[in-house]
Amino acid sequence: MTRSDTVPTPATSDAPGLLTRLLRAREAGLIGLLLLVTLGTAAINPLFLGAGSVRDLLLNVAIIALLVVGATTVLVMKHVDLSISSVVGLSAFLTGSLFMAYPGLPVPLALLFGLALGAALGSVNGLLVAYGRVPALVATLGTLYVFRGVTYAVVDGGQINASNLPAGFLSFGTGSVLGVPNLVLLVLVVMLGFGAYLGSWRGGREYYALGSNAEAAVLAGISVTRRTMTGFVLSGAIAGLAGVLYLARFGTVDATAGTGLELQVIAAAVVGGVSIGGGVGTLLGAGIGALLLGVMGSALVTLRAPGFYQQAIQGALLLGAISVDMLVARRAARHLQAAPERDRRTK
Repeated sequence: MTRSDTVPTPATSDAPGLLTRLLRAREAGLIGLLLLVTLGTAAINPLFLGAGSVRDLLLNVAIIALLVVGATTVLVMKHVDLSISSVVGLSAFLTGSLFMAYPGLPVPLALLFGLALGAALGSVNGLLVAYGRVPALVATLGTLYVFRGVTYAVVDGGQINASNLPAGFLSFGTGSVLGVPNLVLLVLVVMLGFGAYLGSWRGGREYYALGSNAEAAVLAGISVTRRTMTGFVLSGAIAGLAGVLYLARFGTVDATAGTGLELQVIAAAVVGGVSIGGGVGTLLGAGIGALLLGVMGSALVTLRAPGFYQQAIQGALLLGAISVDMLVARRAARHLQAAPERDRRTK
């Protein structure tokens, strides 16, 4: 894997000044809203910024933020992966079962098991979309139910509790380094690594090129089939890893583990500036989106607001983000259409 500037870049390369400024302004706006909600809630209830509350908030956001990494990779290709919540649930339960069978299993091996299991499940999506030419929405909606059905069959009404898990794994889930939870640090490492990969390396830029214009990507020598397959495998692997962290975070897992996470993850990514039209978005923005939704949810709980308000706010933010995407796309189109006329005038 090498760095390269020859790969077609995402839509921002067609109008670098305009779209880059718009995306940065959007991320700055999200940070401003995040600060407003945080400080406003803390002004009403100072305990909101207490050490325990902040720790719980970061742990709750960590799983969503990790899943956002895989979701962003797929979304920038102009696809979607709805099966991630079922992958999380199956990975969590099978990892717990593995610990019950082998109590002395090292934590790194458990993490690798989750990655391998998720990659295998993600390859099913990749085969359907990349080689079977099944629309990603249809394919992953189908595997969402298939994987969940497999989970119910494997669980068979059972449940894994913290008492069934080794102390070393539980301490990994509850431990911290310099006050920062282990799970949060691991998620930050993954996000930083993938952020650099998507932003600076040839393989990462190819996902954006594919989402911006698949035909142009083919002309540029990019294997659309291989890249699509790889994207879904990565998304599955990250969801499998998230399943292990889910088990470490909560300790108790049954057949419903992870249900509904896919919608929260997609909402966080889109709110953070990842376009559902493909080719646009950053992990930084997606991470901010995940944190914003997490802070809003915690703020509503702190303020004792009815639970349905959280879903309503998420929906409103999602609609607002999609509207912004449409405005950005239209403005960029007008900018590109006007470019030849400006060039003729300057000659």
